[in-house]
Amino acid sequence: MSSPAQTVQRRAVRLWLLSVAALIFLIVLVGGATRLTESGLSIVEWRPVTGMLPPLSAAAWQAEFEKYQAIPQFRLVNHGMSLAEFQTIFWWEWSHRLLARLVGAAFLLPFLWFLWRGWIDPALRAGLWILFGLGALQGVVGWWMVASGLSERTEVSQYRLAAHLLLPCLILVATIWTAQRLAPGTSAVDRAAPLRIRAGAIGLVVLTLVQIYLGALLAGLRGGLIYNTWPLIEGRLIPPAAELGALEPVWRNVFENILTVQFDHRMTAYLLVALALLHAADAGRTMTGAARAGALTLAAAVMLQASLGILTLLHQAPLALALTHQGMAIVVLTIAVVHAQRLWPAPARDPGAARSSGMVHAA
Repeated sequence: MSSPAQTVQRRAVRLWLLSVAALIFLIVLVGGATRLTESGLSIVEWRPVTGMLPPLSAAAWQAEFEKYQAIPQFRLVNHGMSLAEFQTIFWWEWSHRLLARLVGAAFLLPFLWFLWRGWIDPALRAGLWILFGLGALQGVVGWWMVASGLSERTEVSQYRLAAHLLLPCLILVATIWTAQRLAPGTSAVDRAAPLRIRAGAIGLVVLTLVQIYLGALLAGLRGGLIYNTWPLIEGRLIPPAAELGALEPVWRNVFENILTVQFDHRMTAYLLVALALLHAADAGRTMTGAARAGALTLAAAVMLQASLGILTLLHQAPLALALTHQGMAIVVLTIAVVHAQRLWPAPARDPGAARSSGMVHAA
């Protein structure tokens, strides 16, 4: 049985991980705003340390503006932009990069302190180091994405944009899952859920990630600005195969054909709604307590997100609505992860597993 000191330590580590998850949610929102305001290419250099400071003089601002004026986006899209307008988009991108550094510090510094104090169970250490490595990789992926729009394009590659969004979502999933392992008092009834209930919960997490990836592809293609009717696409529920497969080789349509990407995003949304409702009905019939509540909450969140997606499409992706849609996608993912982890059978030495008798297994 855990001592009071161990309980306090686990609670502190769990709160730290949940705080990191909240920062990841925030950075995804700011990243969405940066994309929607076309601000992502305003800083054309990657300076992980010196880039923390913004321009501090008129000459420094002018120098940054001249760097931006040298890339295709300025020459072909924003040729008439003033210095004041440039400063607006610069602050969005600078804030996004500053938040990324903050997330790294908010993870690493407490992690090292917890390691020094011996509060991190050996079973969690390797996984947490991997999480930190993935966070560092995200910074590299971010620059890789920005670099795609600096020489031959006026926007970043949708492939790299989608990767840049998917990676923090995966980090968020792992962070929340790890935090939930440390949560006390998980019901033995939830842990003993039927295999189909547990598989359905995991399937909804995976399908939500797929949908987020498709949404990022669509955003990278500016696909929310066309085909703005629902439920039909230009008067058809299913576009002709010749249009869905217009590009050669055929695999390119999945990533580059705006019609195909939007159609895939819609169909995946329908599938997600259907599976969430079926899962909620099954859990409501066979489960009680937190498992039932989690399934019903997830189904409601998915329905709300689908409605926001339709409204965003019909109104041609205005900033506030599009950002709400992106934020709600992360909320859905969070609910799905918490629900799935609650149902997952706990390893015999899971530091957060608790039997109905109240006994806690230390890792």
